[in-house]
Parts: sequence; C-alpha cells; structure tokens
Amino acid sequence: MIHDPPVPEPFAELLAPYAEHRPDMVGAGFSNCFGCGAAHPTGLHIRSFVADGEVLSPIIIPAQYAGPPRAAHGGIVAACLDEVCAAAAMSRGQRVYVTGQLSVRYLLPTPVETPLLGRARVRKEEGRVADVEGSLEELAGGRIVATATARFVAIR
Repeated sequence: MIHDPPVPEPFAELLAPYAEHRPDMVGAGFSNCFGCGAAHPTGLHIRSFVADGEVLSPIIIPAQYAGPPRAAHGGIVAACLDEVCAAAAMSRGQRVYVTGQLSVRYLLPTPVETPLLGRARVRKEEGRVADVEGSLEELAGGRIVATATARFVAIR
C-alpha cells in the first residue's frame, strides 16, 4: 500500500500492508490537533494505521520535547498514548471521541529521536463509551516504555 505522505523509513515495511486511519475521516477540525494534526506547527503529527484489530502508530518524539536527559517529558508520553488510544476508538466507526479518563504507567524512560511504535486496541465498547489499552514500545527490540488505559466518550 502506498502512503501519502510516506511513512518514516524505520516503519515502512511494518506498516506497508495497512490502511491509514485519519481523524478527518470521522469529522472536521482535526488539522490543528496537537497530537495528530498535520497543520499544527509544533505538534506530534501522530499517524495511525489499522492492523488486525489494533491501531499501530509510528512515533519519533523530537528532542525539543525532552524532559530528563535524552528522554521525553512525561506529558508528551501521555499525549502520544492519548492519541494512539483515541485513534483505536475512532477507527471502529464514524464517531468522534474525547478522552474521559487516561491512566499512564511509565515503565522506562521514553527515548527522544528514537523510533517508537504505538499500539492500542479497544477492549470494551458500550453505548457511547470505549475502553482502550495502549502501549509505546521501542521499534528496535520491542521494549515497552509506557502503557495506558483510557476511556473515551463519543460526542454528538
């Protein structure tokens, strides 16, 4: 599958078979989103791909978002996980969700300027609520650096 714009090289082979899920597919107003908006000048520009019941996101956190030396600020890590989990909820249909609750567990320092793979899947969906689990892992080696559980609420 050809992705436009191209996926960063470290992720190209992994994500080649999967379709990209773009937030603008389910509603307007996402171009300036800090997490996923392509037009946000300093945003994270997180993209998501639907793969076998989960969402995969190629992430490289820029050094400008460092907290401790060589590691991402915890708030940025939480923002990445929030975005990946939201994509999982929204990938299941034509609904727009907002975060109702997010709990992050930091397992290791999350490196900046390093390819990370975000993963998330919906664990339960009932009415307007979707419960999601997600993780960030180093692409090389697969070490999980952070996990999250989240609850999203569909907005009308």
